Amino acid sequence: MNELIANLKGKLIVSCQAYMGEPLRHPETMAQMARAAELGGAAAIRCQGLSDIAAIKGRVEIPVLGLWKEGHEGVYITPTLRHARACIAAGADVVALDATGRPRPDGRTFEETVAALKGETLVMADCACMDDVRRAVAAGVDIISTTLAGYTEDRPKTDGPDLDFVREAVAEAGDIPVFCEGRIHTPAQAREAMEAGAFAVVVGTAITHPTSITGWFCDALK
Repeated sequence: MNELIANLKGKLIVSCQAYMGEPLRHPETMAQMARAAELGGAAAIRCQGLSDIAAIKGRVEIPVLGLWKEGHEGVYITPTLRHARACIAAGADVVALDATGRPRPDGRTFEETVAALKGETLVMADCACMDDVRRAVAAGVDIISTTLAGYTEDRPKTDGPDLDFVREAVAEAGDIPVFCEGRIHTPAQAREAMEAGAFAVVVGTAITHPTSITGWFCDALK
């Protein structure tokens, strides 16, 4: 196993992302957020967009898992080989790709994209269902993640992390590490994900999205 990945075993990865129109939408703000997460013990940062990747890479000493979201439907997480290579150029140590079988803007399949990136970067497959996991295993990715579970029609959206998916993915993935990502909102849920077999956990909203966190408290008071 790659040393960078091996060092993430049992650790927390923090996702630092903000989108157009949000108050924190600025690369320097995301870099400050990433540095704060590093000081808190995060073992790696997941982030999106070339400016954010570059800013965060210059601020932290831990690995950066980069992606480039473009669009809002279909394949929008690093949708083409061009997007993936741009993430590498911006400083990403690992590049995350949508691992679904949906058509991609450049006409390449997921497998073809992974093959083209061999030797250039470590590839993280963002999966929505077991078909995606099998596709990722066959393609020879370096990391499998449950990122898209509940965000396509392939699996129902669970209230918290999809722990059944984690268990199924771990059983299928063999030696490929499986990260649990998606709707981990409490430390207890992070621990449950590890107990379900996750190699590492990725937490975003509950740490780096104050608008959502504030809403949770407001809703609880109603």
